[in-house]
Amino acid sequence: MTQQPPSLVIQIPGAGDCADSVHIFDESSLWAIRAALAANRPLLVRGEPGVGKSQLAHAAAVWLNRPFLSLVVDIRTESQDLLSSFDAVQRLAKAQICGALREEKPEEVLAEWRFVHPGKLWWAFDWNDAKTQAERIRDPIPSSPEGWKPGEGCVLLIDEIDKAESDVPNGLLEALGSRSFPVRGRNEPVAVVGQAPLVVITTNEDRMLPNAFIRRCLVLYLELPTDNDELRKLLVKRGQAHLPEMDSALLEHAANLLIEERNAAEAKHVRPLPGQAEYLDLIRAVFEISRVEKSDPKSVLEAVKGFVLKKNAGSRA
Repeated sequence: MTQQPPSLVIQIPGAGDCADSVHIFDESSLWAIRAALAANRPLLVRGEPGVGKSQLAHAAAVWLNRPFLSLVVDIRTESQDLLSSFDAVQRLAKAQICGALREEKPEEVLAEWRFVHPGKLWWAFDWNDAKTQAERIRDPIPSSPEGWKPGEGCVLLIDEIDKAESDVPNGLLEALGSRSFPVRGRNEPVAVVGQAPLVVITTNEDRMLPNAFIRRCLVLYLELPTDNDELRKLLVKRGQAHLPEMDSALLEHAANLLIEERNAAEAKHVRPLPGQAEYLDLIRAVFEISRVEKSDPKSVLEAVKGFVLKKNAGSRA
């Protein structure tokens, strides 16, 4: 079921070490999310690092009032990690204890389901079922927004899938396509109950994804404008959304500095290019230092700009 687009600006509450943040949806992103929900397909978000791919998923969860689940993929990630994991070490230890204590019914104590941990896709498909299993094995239960009920769907972010081997996207094809997957020690598979989850998958294009996987996704490209004037306006607009107290002229000056560095890095074929994430880091640093130390923001900007904008060896020449 689709929903009408919200206000373009979404306030994302902080969690853990992460501070509150702001996401500004453009019209294309809103339509992509609505289309993915309507088609029951994963949304593959492509674009350079720091353009807001991961934050888009978190903002979508706030908009839809759904729990936000996420897994950051690395080279060690396997597709099974998203479904469930089996703790063979704990089961072996339990078997040794049963043997030492001469347990009368070890088959019950050592039943495989007692050592299965629900993965993020399990939670996204069937929250109540994952919660029941988590409570059995004393796993933590993810947080959910106020007023949300199981069956109303989740948002699952599979972040930087291009970091993994092709086995990971290939291994997810069946589960995402059929919206079900088997679990060790159970006769019945885990399947979607209620509204299907919105699955957002991001890639920085470090590695090509299998064509079969891409065909089963809707694809959204997040790109910064190539025109300098358009990029400047976009950065200032997003800077004002994050730090409305900051002087507009200073926001524009910071944007000009980033554009200059971005163009210089591109001319030298240095990747990744500094982008939106670096711009926001820069203005946050300037704002906080000048506020706490009562110093001139322009002087602070000049002092710290190189630490934020020149991250690669080739850009320092």
